[in-house]
Amino acid sequence: MKHSSIIAKAVSRLFILLLLLATVPLFQADSSKLQHLYIVTKSKWLFVFPVLLITSFVYFFIRCTINKYSETDSNWVLVVNTVVLMIYCATLFARVYELIK
Repeated sequence: MKHSSIIAKAVSRLFILLLLLATVPLFQADSSKLQHLYIVTKSKWLFVFPVLLITSFVYFFIRCTINKYSETDSNWVLVVNTVVLMIYCATLFARVYELIK
């Protein structure tokens, strides 16, 4: 049980740190390029997975924090969710950074 709480804390803190570091290049980039960055899709269902992933991260992060990382299953779900969210954010960041560079 102790291992899951340590890993959940480390992964969630790493995600928040990486999220803060990822915003730095967006503020240093030319703002005119950011104003002309649009997301165009044929289907609005494309946004269901990212919204579900972010809301589940927020839910499990709050749940684990309130319970002081004492629930092993919630800790591991938070770890898996955060790792998938990191991968998703990394691909999104790479795509946007390529467009504004």
